[in-house]
Amino acid sequence: MKVLVDTPIWSYALRSQNKEYRSAVAVLTSLIQDQRAIIIGPIRQEILSGYSELNRFRIVKEKLSSFKNTPILDADYELAAEFSNKCRKKGIQGSLIDLLICAVVNRIDVPIFTNDKDFERYQKIIPIKLFKIR
Repeated sequence: MKVLVDTPIWSYALRSQNKEYRSAVAVLTSLIQDQRAIIIGPIRQEILSGYSELNRFRIVKEKLSSFKNTPILDADYELAAEFSNKCRKKGIQGSLIDLLICAVVNRIDVPIFTNDKDFERYQKIIPIKLFKIR
């Protein structure tokens, strides 16, 4: 099964030496080795936006070039808007990128690997799966 990897997990692997994130980085490494990790363009953009130093930006861009973007369809944007409306109606405000991620994973039926607690709140309202570290 493929797994869509969210921005924080990529960031831990690419820039953090914090021991707290070792297990997440190890899982990401395993997903990459098994060719199960996937990415979408907005996540790639979020990752790369964290590097103002040009040389480091180029290095990370090159590393990420090994991963093709999973396509985003027009229907995904429409579903993201629907998800946003459902969440807002229940008092949960979500970012546009988060809800687009939710729409894509809903369509392609894969879980999201993240530690962003917002997705746990979204999951109570919209049909998404979260990838759990075993």
